[in-house]
Amino acid sequence: MDTQQCIDYCLKKKGAYKDFPFGEDVTVIKVEKRIFAQFFTLKGIPSATLNSDAMTSDFYRNLYPGIIVRGYHCPSVQQPYFNTFPLNNSLPDEFVLEMIDHSYRTVIAKLPKYVQKRLSELNYEL
Repeated sequence: MDTQQCIDYCLKKKGAYKDFPFGEDVTVIKVEKRIFAQFFTLKGIPSATLNSDAMTSDFYRNLYPGIIVRGYHCPSVQQPYFNTFPLNNSLPDEFVLEMIDHSYRTVIAKLPKYVQKRLSELNYEL
């Protein structure tokens, strides 16, 4: 998958929107002001960082060692909760989509219940 395909997929999630808090070079996708995906170029390679829980992040890194790494730009205390990986076809598209879905669900689960309910009631016409 390329960066634009990933961004488009993220933006189909309920309440998701694009933001640029780190400048124009980093496309951030948020829900309720919380980041669940970041897209940028790292050493000339299109890359992404996604949110996760520590155990699932570790599982993903062990599944694809050297390809999926701890969130490279995150403070060390947050690194276990973020994964960075290249968007250069080194991972199957279905797996990238699964990680995006997991990231979104992880962020939604941390929101107050009334916000979760409101998001679940949103109806988007695509």
